[in-house]
Amino acid sequence: MSVELGVIADDLTGACDVAAGVHGLGVEAEVRLGVPDAKARPRGRVVIVALKSRTAPVAEAVRDSVESARVLRAWGAGRLYLKYCSTFDSTDEGNIGPVADALLDVLGEDAASAGTPATPAAARTMHRGHLFVGDRLLSESSLAHHPLTPMRDPDIVRVLARQTPRPVAGIPLETLHTGPAPVARRLAELRAQGVRHVLFDAVEDDDLDVAAAAVAGLDDLLLTGAAGFATALARPLATETPDRAPPPEGAGLILSGSGSERTRAQVAAYRGPAHRIDVPALVSDAAAVVAAAVAFIGRAGDTPLITATAEPEEVERLQARWGRDRTAALVEDALARIAVAAVGEVGVRRVLVAGGETSGAVAAALGVAVLRVRRVAAPGVAWTTATDRAGRALDLCLKSGNFGGTDFFDDAWEERG
Repeated sequence: MSVELGVIADDLTGACDVAAGVHGLGVEAEVRLGVPDAKARPRGRVVIVALKSRTAPVAEAVRDSVESARVLRAWGAGRLYLKYCSTFDSTDEGNIGPVADALLDVLGEDAASAGTPATPAAARTMHRGHLFVGDRLLSESSLAHHPLTPMRDPDIVRVLARQTPRPVAGIPLETLHTGPAPVARRLAELRAQGVRHVLFDAVEDDDLDVAAAAVAGLDDLLLTGAAGFATALARPLATETPDRAPPPEGAGLILSGSGSERTRAQVAAYRGPAHRIDVPALVSDAAAVVAAAVAFIGRAGDTPLITATAEPEEVERLQARWGRDRTAALVEDALARIAVAAVGEVGVRRVLVAGGETSGAVAAALGVAVLRVRRVAAPGVAWTTATDRAGRALDLCLKSGNFGGTDFFDDAWEERG
């Protein structure tokens, strides 16, 4: 089976977000963790490479993205898609702009990019180049206080322009509403004027479908955006939704490392047993903290929650004391070690992880290389089948901190028909 769309995602939960949307169309998709091995050919029509490049050093993000693009093209992917967050998580240094520029160089001298972070199904919309989260501008949402990529400017055309020397422009909603042909003409006009990055407005899924139709057949175009536009591009490949496989036998576990507003609400609402990770204790004796958490999992029965989620003020205090990077690394490493011990020693086989960085750390520690969607649990969130380095079958739900309802930690385990 040939690869129709090759996606390079800047984090693991974003890759799973795309896979969930594509799976909902009945299109087989698989997620490869890290720069893929060109010899290990995929079986899905959509292949999503999950990198850890959103907040990596620019040179590393560019290198891994370019290497992934070359493998995807070697597998026959006719179209490349750079997947970033629906809230355009980045800084003035990148990494969206530098990675997009590097991928344009892979595609050819006259290549351009076109896309949108808008994902109406997740209440992310764009109008006049301004990104909204629900009914609030991005800069007025909780993302303005993100500890790694605070988004304080809602004008995404302006944000991207600060990350690249190549001209950036937008195509407004009024043009989208006139249909694919006028959008395609406007895109061609902008490219003729030297614009190399184009962003579409979109407030409904129909707008994404118009944009997808407008870029059809343009081989020298790098497609970019969040899961909404990727799903629109895959819609023409839709078939019947595949049969759902049952989860593997074994206990469940929830690991929460995200500090997002939604995850904080999910932690507070969870009705099962919970154990909190103390960051100062990690600094003094991480092994003891991990051992205590694993012992709690063994005593608690099915589906305990191990959480390092904290209020923004607490996160700021911890970062001020030990540094942003060290604090994050301590939490990620601890939760990853807990996951490995829970699977290997306690018999856990189903793991729900909240937070992109935490999900990446857990999957890497378990030695997971490929994920395939088993079922969609919520918009942008899927249970996926995987195998760890010891060959054990796992059921993993790796979700962005901002996704899922308030009761998701309780509801996600229900196997509805």
